[in-house]
Amino acid sequence: MIVATWIVFFASRSLVRVLRLTVEQLQSVQFWPSLSSGRAMGNSGVCREDSDVEEGSAPRRQLRRVDNSVSDPPEARGSRPRDPVRGRAMGNSCVCREDSDVEEGSAPRRQLRRVENSVSDPPEARGSRPRDPVRPPRRGRGPHEPRRKKQNVDSLVLDTLAVIRTLVDNDQEPPYSMITLHEMAETDDGWLEVVQSLIRVIPLDDPLGPAVITLLLDECPLPTKDALQKLSDMLNLSAAVARQDALIPAKHRNTTAVLGCLAEKLAGPASIALLSPGTLEYLLESLSSEAHPTVMLFALIALEKFSQTSENKLTVSESCISKRLSVLECWADHPDYLKRQVGFCAQWSLDNLFIKEGRQFTYEKVNLNNINAMLNSNDVSEYLKISPTGLEARCDASSFESVRCTFCVDSGVWYYEVTVITSGVMQIGWATKDSKFLNHEGYGIGDDEYSCAYDGCRQLIWYNARSKPHSHPCWKEGDAIGFLLDLSKKQMIFYLNGHQLPPEKQVFSSATSGFFAAASFMSYQQCEFNFGAKPFRHPPSIKFNTFNEFASLASDEKIILPRHRRLALLKQVSIRDNCCTLCCDQMADTELRPCLHSGICMECALQLETCPLCRQDIKTRVRLISHVS
Repeated sequence: MIVATWIVFFASRSLVRVLRLTVEQLQSVQFWPSLSSGRAMGNSGVCREDSDVEEGSAPRRQLRRVDNSVSDPPEARGSRPRDPVRGRAMGNSCVCREDSDVEEGSAPRRQLRRVENSVSDPPEARGSRPRDPVRPPRRGRGPHEPRRKKQNVDSLVLDTLAVIRTLVDNDQEPPYSMITLHEMAETDDGWLEVVQSLIRVIPLDDPLGPAVITLLLDECPLPTKDALQKLSDMLNLSAAVARQDALIPAKHRNTTAVLGCLAEKLAGPASIALLSPGTLEYLLESLSSEAHPTVMLFALIALEKFSQTSENKLTVSESCISKRLSVLECWADHPDYLKRQVGFCAQWSLDNLFIKEGRQFTYEKVNLNNINAMLNSNDVSEYLKISPTGLEARCDASSFESVRCTFCVDSGVWYYEVTVITSGVMQIGWATKDSKFLNHEGYGIGDDEYSCAYDGCRQLIWYNARSKPHSHPCWKEGDAIGFLLDLSKKQMIFYLNGHQLPPEKQVFSSATSGFFAAASFMSYQQCEFNFGAKPFRHPPSIKFNTFNEFASLASDEKIILPRHRRLALLKQVSIRDNCCTLCCDQMADTELRPCLHSGICMECALQLETCPLCRQDIKTRVRLISHVS
């Protein structure tokens, strides 16, 4: 009897276990489809927060709340693979489930994958399910779909313009809008759509508008010959077109900025073909007195860049452009800062490009008697324009151009001022001789441990390629920026129209002497320096020295020659056999390792990160004793 009772008990317990297992399996079959759809929405929300929300989609705050409601636990999120382009967690639910850690108490990965596949939707159901309108597809991404391209190209351009001020890290990933535009431009039709949008939507009053045009086109693939021909046909430029829409200066400013950027990127036959007779007429008509000053400015810059090709330079020179520029040259000291830019560029072009017979060069007639310190034309990156007075600088290249002044200070308290002529991105401050100018990599003043800079456009202080916000408002044209260096207290103070910021001291951990006034310029930026040759607008209350008081320059050191005359003098210079191949001045006594290339001096070697011959990273620099006399 007892044995029979035990048999019945164990049989009943086994039956209950079987029933419970069956019920749990049925519940899991119903649970995984709902979890799959829920996770798909939750993961896509990660992409939504960083992408452009299309019309009809939920606001970002709502999307973020949906994402959090079904988010993965921290350990699962930490193991999720990262999108190599956007640097964000990838949004596809199957990828996350297969590659993330399995939560405690859940079935093994293989079983989860099998259960999901067993309850997945049929192909027709999957094909009819609406795609998340915000998260871009994994293959080809949104811009390659014609529907998305036509809807979003204008908003992508404007989004890029809106976020460009937030790109403050040299290693920061580009925003989603910029990546999308670049991918779109990989095809001829997409490239044309991007160019047309740049012309159509960039506003006239945004100081970074032309720089964004240059930035986007400079990073896009080079256009094909067919794409350039289609663009010329679409624009159909002529003198009549320049006169027709004179009341819409934004369209013409953007058109001339696009032409200038393309002229800078292209060379040879492509540049010659782009400068058709109609395009030349359009640019010359844009220099007329009826045109808006900003249109005149960018038409002139476009003609400068077209003239980098010798055949184009001859064509432009034969169009009597020098007569037009002679009229505009008188604006070089105009109180209107926009016209002043036109005058600066007109004067620079007459001195360097479009030489007018019988005209005296500006450096030959400018009075420099009371100027003892200026920007150093021998210590400047390659594309920066410096005025004949040596006190005004401008960048019209797509690179980040830098310059130091001629006077170095080691002790005491020093002050100089800068007048802002353009309100875009410039980094102005103090730098030692060890500070490197890497214009094509985007590194300038404040981007290493030997310099510190004030950025009034993005409202940042820069040191060692890192930035921190400051409390000053954005600078604007005509503002006076003051720079005080107190070497006794080891501090730098920046001023905006007399209002000072707290002192900056971090640079003195790497350098305590040998400081120069220095600045770096983004595209289409310009400012004027005052080293004490004239009264300061907002002098600080403490006692200070000025460069102009203590510096001295020989008369020939004050001359900033036009480029063609400078090149002619360089051709006459004899170079020693054992001189440095970079500076052509010091003895070549240094070997780079591990590549073992030589032929340069130690001074130049210390400014290099990679070998100029093989591009291999430099580990050490060794002075060769046999070369030392």
